[in-house]
Amino acid sequence: MLQLLPKSAGIGLRPEHYSTIIENKPDIGWFEILTENYMGEGGLPLIYLDKIRENYPISFHGVGMSLASTDPLNMNYMIQLKNMIQRFQPLHISDHMSWVSVQQQYAHELLPFPYYPESLQHLTDKISQAQDFLQQQILIENPSSYMLFDESNIPEWDFINQLIDKSGCKLLLDVNNIYVSAFNTGFNPQKYIQRINKENIAEIHLAGFEDRGSHLYDTHGAVIHDDVWSLYEELINLTGPVPTLIEWDTDIPEFYILHSEANKAQHIINQHSSTHNLSHCISS
Repeated sequence: MLQLLPKSAGIGLRPEHYSTIIENKPDIGWFEILTENYMGEGGLPLIYLDKIRENYPISFHGVGMSLASTDPLNMNYMIQLKNMIQRFQPLHISDHMSWVSVQQQYAHELLPFPYYPESLQHLTDKISQAQDFLQQQILIENPSSYMLFDESNIPEWDFINQLIDKSGCKLLLDVNNIYVSAFNTGFNPQKYIQRINKENIAEIHLAGFEDRGSHLYDTHGAVIHDDVWSLYEELINLTGPVPTLIEWDTDIPEFYILHSEANKAQHIINQHSSTHNLSHCISS
C-alpha cells in the first residue's frame, strides 16, 4: 500500500541547493529526487541526500523503468532502485507513462506511444511487474504531448483511468503537461481534469514551459504560467489537498525562487483545505 506524502507543497531537490537546505532547513513539506542521479555506490550526492532525508520526507521520481517499451524491465536498474528504496525509504516512487529504451539502447527523451487496447494491456503488465518486484505501489505521470497518433482511439484521460484500474498503481498528475498537451494537440484542459478519476491522484506536479509560437515546449525551466496556476486551482477545488511538487530542471534559479513558487501552491492548498473540509462535514 502506498505511503502518503504530506498534503503540502514540495520542491524538486537539485545539487545547487544542497547547502541552503542543510544549513537553513527551510519550511518545505518534502523534496523529490531524480532517482537516476543517486544510483551511484557512493559520493557526495548520497551523503547530501542522507542529511536531507534526516529532516524531510522524500519521493523518488525516475525515467528508467521505460514502462511503455517493448523491452522487458531492466532488472539491473530495478535492483538498484529497490536497494535505494530500502536505504532512503521514499514515500512515493514514480515514473512516466512513456518509453525511453528499445533493445536496451536508451534515448534521452520521454517518448510517446499510441493509446489503444493493446498498448493499454502492455503497459498494465509492465506496471504490475514493476510493482510486484518492488513490493510497492508506484505512481505514473501523464506525458507532455506534441502530436497525436492516428492509431490512438482512447482519450488520454480514459486510458489513464483504465490503466490505473487494471494495474493498481496511482497517478502523478502533471498539470503543466496537461496544459502543454492541450495547446499542442487541441483538447480542452478543463475537460481533462473533469474526466480524470480524482481518487487516483496521489501527487501533482507544477512546472514552467516555453512558448515557441507554434507550440508550447515543456522545459521545466521557468516560473509557472498563470494559466497553469488557474488550472491547478480548479483541480484542487475538485480534489482537496494533494501533495504538490514544484519541478524545475533547467536554468536552475536560486532556492528562494522555487520556495516562492512552493508558497503559492501551499496558499492554494490551504485555501481549499478549509473549504474542502467544511463541505465534507456538511455533506456528512
